[in-house]
Amino acid sequence: MKRKFWLLLTLVFALSMVLAACADTTTDGETETDSGTDSGEKAKAGEPQKGGKVTYGFSQPFKGLLEPGLYEGTDDFHILELMTDELKETNDELEPEPGMAEYEIDKDAKTVTFTIKDGIKWHDGEPLVAEDIAYAYEVIADPDYEGTRFSNVAMVKGAQEYRNGKADSISGIDIKDDKTIVLHLTDVAPNTIDNLWGYPMPKHYYKDIAVKDLPDSDQVRKNPIGTGPFKVKKIVPGEMVELERFDDYWQGEPYLDGVVYKVIDASLASGALENGEIDIMEAPSSQYKEIKKLDNIELHEEPSLGFNYIGFKLGHWDKKKKENVMDREKFQNKQLRQAMAYAIDRQGILDSFSNGLGELIEAPIPPVSWAKADESELTTYDYDPEKAKKLLDKAGYKDVDDDGWREDPDGKKFTVNFDSMSGTDISEPRAEYVLQNWKDVGINAKLNGGLKEMNLFYDTLEADDESVETFMGAWVSASDPDPTGLWKRDDFFNYYRWVNEDSDKLIEEGISEKAFDKDYRKDVYVEWQKLINEELPSIFLYAPIDVYAVNKRVQNVHTNSFTAIKDPYLWWVTDAGGSN
Repeated sequence: MKRKFWLLLTLVFALSMVLAACADTTTDGETETDSGTDSGEKAKAGEPQKGGKVTYGFSQPFKGLLEPGLYEGTDDFHILELMTDELKETNDELEPEPGMAEYEIDKDAKTVTFTIKDGIKWHDGEPLVAEDIAYAYEVIADPDYEGTRFSNVAMVKGAQEYRNGKADSISGIDIKDDKTIVLHLTDVAPNTIDNLWGYPMPKHYYKDIAVKDLPDSDQVRKNPIGTGPFKVKKIVPGEMVELERFDDYWQGEPYLDGVVYKVIDASLASGALENGEIDIMEAPSSQYKEIKKLDNIELHEEPSLGFNYIGFKLGHWDKKKKENVMDREKFQNKQLRQAMAYAIDRQGILDSFSNGLGELIEAPIPPVSWAKADESELTTYDYDPEKAKKLLDKAGYKDVDDDGWREDPDGKKFTVNFDSMSGTDISEPRAEYVLQNWKDVGINAKLNGGLKEMNLFYDTLEADDESVETFMGAWVSASDPDPTGLWKRDDFFNYYRWVNEDSDKLIEEGISEKAFDKDYRKDVYVEWQKLINEELPSIFLYAPIDVYAVNKRVQNVHTNSFTAIKDPYLWWVTDAGGSN
């Protein structure tokens, strides 16, 4: 599977550094086996075998929005990686390349032309056509669309007018024939091909459903289809999805009979890996040392495009204006935010709860990116409780009644609510570690109603619940470093609700005409990182190293900085026992 530019927006729900994926049943025994020696000799020689199943696990319930244009988190995305493909892909070097379509960019004409490759079908047997691409853009630009992908179609001429209800169609979409579509753009930027929406929608399958009803439709929730190597056979909501091989897959018939995506308690991961109940998962950090010792498991360690953070809730999302409003006074004082950063032992968190697997960061562009600023150009928020105390004193946060807790500059009690996700056996001790760091400098910090299940956590965050003040989360960034989608005034996923005119200008400059010069573009992003490092709307913790555990029976599993589900049609198992 491949990397999508908009993962910057939608993989928000990636759990913090300890995301675990596991499942509680193995199904490869259901396939017939060949007792002869031929298949065994082939497997030993490394020749792919047909048949068998693989269990992929995850530690959180999935929502079941099994349509790329609608899903919200990694819980659903991993399922979609198995059942969908994109028009363009991202390779291991984080560069775009053709996927289901060839593409051509005409900078002067401001157009992008997609030409669909031969032999691509939806899981119901219907061919993929250019109308499916156009339809996806129409759905996402529809006034009734409540998803978050509009920024990925906004550059098409007429998309904004269509969204505003001032046009009956998107004027910039030109279907030439069943396989060719030309998109006329308002402008062409250095990352245009990364940012353009790349997933068609099956028009023939969705056409009778109102856009506002799509998220709850049977076509999305119960019987989703895609163009990928595996098609959905059975769904147990929030618990399991069974997928079976799609024989007419355009890149060739997959080797496996199917894949089971299953949710189990992360605390059972090591045992489930050892006894073969789980084949592939992201290893929980708390069990890393145990899993590393397992003889039947191979570990893949990859520097992540993601980063972990503690955010400050600075305002709210104005639904009518579709923009962030920075109107919460509590954390407007920059010195307060900086003091709270110095109070956090980031290396201690990384060592204690992630086995040191990661690198501390000072801005939200991970070290794996070519646009990362040199640390010498940024303020380093090393763990320094004494410095934190001095900054708090300077900002007016002092203990005026000698009760051990600091009051705000007006002499009123100052407490800090902290939100964090449940899901692993280290979720609670990690949250308590953060709280204790703040308490050590006199900040009366507490969990906001206890740990929250992942979907509840983000529902609460997105709703800008008044009780949410600080929160620990993680992002998986895009292959392209453009911060659009997370940090601008009109970005819904700017959960901090941080609004800064200079930041918006720099972000826009990073995709300007001048930014076709990569060196210039990096300089712009370095300036942006210096700004956000100073303003600190979020405490940037570290960029993790993702650890994927793979049973040695599963072959051809290729991992990189953004996924363990890349080209799953090539996966095969050594104990398949021949083809079925």
